[in-house]
This record gives sequence, structure tokens and C-alpha cells, in this order.
Amino acid sequence: MIDSQPVWVYVLGFPVDAVSLADAAAWILKELRVRRAATTSARLVVTLNPEIAILARTDARLASALRRAELSVADGVGITWAARRKGLELPGRVPGVDLVTRVLQEGGSDLRVFLLGAKPGVAAVAAKNLATKYGTRVVGTHHGYFDKDKGASAIAALVRASNADLLLAGLGEGQELFLHENGPVLGVKVMIGVGGTIDVLAGAVKRMPGWSSRLGVEWVLRVLLDPKRWGRLPRLWQFAWLVLRRTPT
Repeated sequence: MIDSQPVWVYVLGFPVDAVSLADAAAWILKELRVRRAATTSARLVVTLNPEIAILARTDARLASALRRAELSVADGVGITWAARRKGLELPGRVPGVDLVTRVLQEGGSDLRVFLLGAKPGVAAVAAKNLATKYGTRVVGTHHGYFDKDKGASAIAALVRASNADLLLAGLGEGQELFLHENGPVLGVKVMIGVGGTIDVLAGAVKRMPGWSSRLGVEWVLRVLLDPKRWGRLPRLWQFAWLVLRRTPT
């Protein structure tokens, strides 16, 4: 949790910092700047949503990773709703794609970024787009289709050799666990679990209409429109039921 931001709330046992999008981006950029010469483990940023919280309830290693993150932001509308039911009105959602975009936009060519995730070839396209749009120096890319246990050491060595400052990892389920357990050897200053953000940056996946983002239902709309994602809905219902059961009406 942010050292200078002592206000947070626990959602199903996992901390969420009460920060705005601007606050979160400023913290990341500051960490990248002041830690450029540091040799300690990377700072972990979690973009928490209901699905990650539900997964962590049955995965002790993932739960530990979430609780030890230096910054955890409310990616999903379900997280802001759960925080409100516990008496804390968060400044707003901090969607992973918006947070990454803001950091890259403000960081410009000063940032050395590694893109890890998505299907083969997607991260390379995203790298070209970022260089053109923000002047971002993407110093390495790799797809997300590797064994996160057996292949972790090879990927960590690749990231470290790139001399990147910022690692954006879109590895799906367990991405935060991979970052937490490999953070000490990645050689980066800040690492963020970004879900499908690399696909969006590459133009491989289009964002839902603006109104869905403003209302906080972008993820729900995407799931409803894509039958392949319907299997993820039970986790959303489970999250809502657990929040309702644990907090007063």
C-alpha cells in the first residue's frame, strides 16, 4: 500500500488503496524515477477486480501476493461497490488500461518498458503503437503462453537482460503471483498486472463504448457479448454474494 496514502479498505480480505487514477499514475512515475538506481525487489501494482479476489480466496500463494502489493487499485466497479458498503467511498475506479495509458503518456521516452503477455506477436504490435503514440521505449516483448512454473526463470532472465524499468504483464489468471514470486530477480523497478491491456494497446481488442466505462460495466458487457467468457460469470455472482453477506444493508 502507498506509504504516503494511509487510507485503504479491505475487500474480501484484500487491501485496496483509496487513490484516484491521477494519484496512482503519479505514484508509479515517482517510483520509477526515485528507484532508477535501486537494486531492491520491484514494486508490485495490482489492478484488483472481483474475479481476482475470488480466485485468491482459494489460492493461498495468490492471496499472499495481493496482500503484499505496494499499490492495489480498484479496477472493477464491484470493488468500488464493496468498498462503499464498508463505509469508504473510493475516489473512483482505476481501470488497468487507463492507468497504463496515463503512465505511458506522461512518462514518454523516459520509460524503458517490457511487454509480457497476450498471444505471440501481439506485444510486438503494441510496442510499435506505443512508440508512435507516446514515444515509449519498449525494450523487450514476449507472449504470455509459457509455463509460469517451469518457464518462469527463463522469462525472468529475459526481462532482466532488457534492463527495463517498467514491466507490464498481461498473463491472465495468476499474473500477480508470477510477478510477486519473481519480482526479486526481474530487475525492474515497477511491475503491473495488466490483464488484457496489451491486446487493447495492440488494437487486437477494442474497448467497449465509452458509456460502459463511465458506468463501470465495461467488463460485464464484454462478458455478455462474448460466449467464451460466460464461464467467468459465476465468480462475479459469488463475489456479489460474499460482499452482501459480509456487510450490512
